[in-house]
Amino acid sequence: MQSSILRPALADPPAQLAHDRVYRGLRQQVMHGELFPGTPLTLRGIGKSFGVSMTPAREAVRRLTAEGALTFSASGRVATPELSNERIEELASIRALLEPELASRALRRAHLALIDRMESINDSNARAIHRQDPVEYIRTNLEFHRTLYLRAQSPAMLGLLETVWLQLGPTMRALYTRLKRTTAPPHHRLILEALRAGDDAALRLALRTDVTQGLRHLVV
Repeated sequence: MQSSILRPALADPPAQLAHDRVYRGLRQQVMHGELFPGTPLTLRGIGKSFGVSMTPAREAVRRLTAEGALTFSASGRVATPELSNERIEELASIRALLEPELASRALRRAHLALIDRMESINDSNARAIHRQDPVEYIRTNLEFHRTLYLRAQSPAMLGLLETVWLQLGPTMRALYTRLKRTTAPPHHRLILEALRAGDDAALRLALRTDVTQGLRHLVV
């Protein structure tokens, strides 16, 4: 069964551009939790949704499978990942290692405009929760973190982290639906306070707590 969430494309560019467009579009949908765990996908359905042929759809699926964003069974079934508790704990441990380190590296390059931008994103995150919009909640939550980590100027480390986020996207959607969250993540405020104070230890602690407490709910 093909998910109806996949958004159609507006044009049919050359093959390489088509592949990149499908890859980026589908990758974003998985990372932001637009698809639930175990959602089946077909090359034909992906191609139709994005207005491309089977070839760019197949190449996009190949790349996303390599990143762990999709699974590909021996029978040829493509789906979003359904993570075991062990896998969730492993990915949570990676986040708990990488994110405080990225935040610490970003602290030395933080400035008031960055903190103001993160405040604005956090406000958007709160509004998404008020509207009960899980996709916007996940998107703005990741944007809050990414905005800070970009200041670390550590692209390899951030690339690894985004792969982790990608694998967790569908599971985060399932978690949001189960918890019915009504308030913004409380540790975002502590992250902002630590940035204003230039307090590296407090920033690391706030990030680690934010990540570990949030992901603890994923283990069922």
